[in-house]
Amino acid sequence: MTKALSLYELNSLVADVIDTTMARSYWVEAELSEARENRGHCYMELIEKNQGSNVPVARASAKCWSNVWSVIMPYFMRVTGQQIHAGMKVMLQVHAQFHPQYGFSWIVDDINPEFTMGDMIRKRQEIIRQLKAEGVFELQKELCLPMFCQRIAVISSETAAGYGDFSNQLETNEYGLWFHVELFSAVMQGDRVEQSIIEALNMINSREDEFDCVVIIRGGGATADLSGFDTLALAENVANFPLPIITGIGHERDESVLDMVSFLCVKTPTAAAAYLIDQLATTLMRVENAQTAIIEGVRRKLEVEQMRIRHIGTHIPVLFSVVRTKQEARLVGLSQRLVGRMTERLSQSHFHLNTLRQRMLPAVQRHLSDESHKLDMLEQRA
Repeated sequence: MTKALSLYELNSLVADVIDTTMARSYWVEAELSEARENRGHCYMELIEKNQGSNVPVARASAKCWSNVWSVIMPYFMRVTGQQIHAGMKVMLQVHAQFHPQYGFSWIVDDINPEFTMGDMIRKRQEIIRQLKAEGVFELQKELCLPMFCQRIAVISSETAAGYGDFSNQLETNEYGLWFHVELFSAVMQGDRVEQSIIEALNMINSREDEFDCVVIIRGGGATADLSGFDTLALAENVANFPLPIITGIGHERDESVLDMVSFLCVKTPTAAAAYLIDQLATTLMRVENAQTAIIEGVRRKLEVEQMRIRHIGTHIPVLFSVVRTKQEARLVGLSQRLVGRMTERLSQSHFHLNTLRQRMLPAVQRHLSDESHKLDMLEQRA
């Protein structure tokens, strides 16, 4: 009867074969379908997809023990500005390990951040190319920040120190300017960044008339894991947004796609607050300068008019004398004309009366003669 091997013996045999034939390390390119840390160790699920159909053609598990992970991960984050996450493409140096109890896995010895950085740049360039093809890449730059930009919609985590710094700086600005800040809470780190920010933008868009601009800020936490800001859907939402969007994500690496399509990109939340304060202070200065110019213009106009009145006042006595002389001469002329007209009128009336008297006298005499004759006749009869 053939003697069977125990499972442990078989697995030990496989382990010996792997240790013998695959003793060296290999560099492998793969995409992370899962990555999680536990007690300092990192556990990864690697996947390779068919470029045409995007269907997985290979899968494998990989582990990185804490003594190695604590060394390679900080360097990876410094170079890429991100933590590893699902969907990221990585180049790992691995060696094969088959444990009789736990089975086969790839053990990670090193990671190449430049490869991941290059893949991130390629993805970013593809997103930028698509945004430009859609004609939306520069849309935000065409907007204008209102002169009195005081109503600010903020997208940030409610507990983020950056949001507190932003609000405090606006509230305690040296000019005493007033700002109204309303927070639209969102997840600013991890896999839900894209969806959470888009939801906040939709809420602000429904109340567009209540705000002058939008500020997306992130600060006070880890500066890594910024992949959520390099997505096409989020970039399209920001690029097409009707209000100017200012980003202050708080990182020193290359700009994210979100930064590129926004109205203005600053490095930190406090820099965003400083920009808004400076803009409103500039408006205040323009208003004060206009006020000063108006006051000065009115003052100069009053001075000119006062000089004109004084000039006119000095000529009033002379002008009055000339006018009085003219009026007196006019009155004398009118008086003379009146006297002449009255004399003429009286002469005409006197002539008319004489004419009437001369006409009436014969008639009266005849009438008296007739009456006298009648009296004589009556006296004879009597």
